[in-house]
Amino acid sequence: MRHRRPALAVAALGLCALLASASQAIATEPANEQAGLSAAAATPLTASNFRYTLSETSSSLVGALDAALPNVTMGAVADDANRTPSCDSAPSVANRTAYYCWNAGDQDTPDWYPQGITTSSDALGEGLYDGKRINLVSWYDHAEDGIDKGVRISVSNLSASASAPPYRHILLVEPSGTTSAPSYKPVTVHAGGIMWYGNLLYVADTSGGFRVFDLDHLWQVSTGSSSAVGRQSDGSYHAFDYKYVLPQTAKFTDSTAGGYAQLQHSSVALDRTSSPDSVIVSEYRSAADVDAGAQVRTIRVPIDYTNRYLKPASDGIIKATEAYRTDLESVQGSTAINGEFFFSQSDGSDHSNPDSDGDLHTFAAPSGSIVRHGNALTVGAEDLSYDPTRDYLWSLGEYPGYRWVYAADASSF
Repeated sequence: MRHRRPALAVAALGLCALLASASQAIATEPANEQAGLSAAAATPLTASNFRYTLSETSSSLVGALDAALPNVTMGAVADDANRTPSCDSAPSVANRTAYYCWNAGDQDTPDWYPQGITTSSDALGEGLYDGKRINLVSWYDHAEDGIDKGVRISVSNLSASASAPPYRHILLVEPSGTTSAPSYKPVTVHAGGIMWYGNLLYVADTSGGFRVFDLDHLWQVSTGSSSAVGRQSDGSYHAFDYKYVLPQTAKFTDSTAGGYAQLQHSSVALDRTSSPDSVIVSEYRSAADVDAGAQVRTIRVPIDYTNRYLKPASDGIIKATEAYRTDLESVQGSTAINGEFFFSQSDGSDHSNPDSDGDLHTFAAPSGSIVRHGNALTVGAEDLSYDPTRDYLWSLGEYPGYRWVYAADASSF
């Protein structure tokens, strides 16, 4: 889910990663036939009422950290993987095409929860970055030890192994301090969705829009302390014992016009099938929120491939170009493919009950009905990301013991 919660006591599964063939077919039904859902079709909204303002981190502060720390490439980090995944079972996913897992510690930890996913096919149209096929997954710190470490990103090297990709975590940081004594601090957001575009990583900030991180400034820091972060008194730099940090270099703060309520940024995905390329954003609302009258909305915002930033309209204002009210509860991720929207929906945490498996909803814009593909995803299904080079629709599970990363054949829905 999109809110921090106490650690869950769940039976641990050992994890193994394999490529797998498509799984069982699923029935479809109009969304209003699902219990608790009131709408069978999406309602268009005035897209231009959803807006963003860009602000950038001081270039001199980023430059000072560049000078203080060794710069590395994403390819080098992928080659420096220090964790090996394994699992004992396959996820029950409709039209499954691939899956992999984490190591036992990451599979079962209550300290970190995986949320967002994006791939090198988002980063570059050819599907490779630094010559490698890479998946990125965001995790937020549950802060059980009283120290909020913020957000870490798993860098999984699928070029090394598609079925058991070795991986390493890196820490997201926000530059701080001064140019004479530059430092950084953790980025304490939920990171419910992430999107990789060229050298930039967009991270959803639930109540703030997007944080943007630049892979051209990826730094190696000192290790050996699980509690130290930023510049230390001896001049060294630490990051809670993570070897690499990725800095925030920009932020897109959201706003609304026309009396619209602020959009909750719960997920983000890239749509390379639109022209121009665009970003899909959706919000999470619980069943109780929806029952109390909360709207659930999704929007499309154009993005500029030349500078990798959200693209302003002719009047210079960054505005959505498409927006809908869906009122789907518990939406954890969304994307769009050739004008059709896809929404992942969590459906409980009872792992012994097949009806708690996540649902997938599709909607052919602008006037199609919302169609439910019941139990198509795993329990605790999260973010979505589409890889057009293989027609893979990626998602992942968040609950300890049930944390597969998996892809389904998108054209089968």
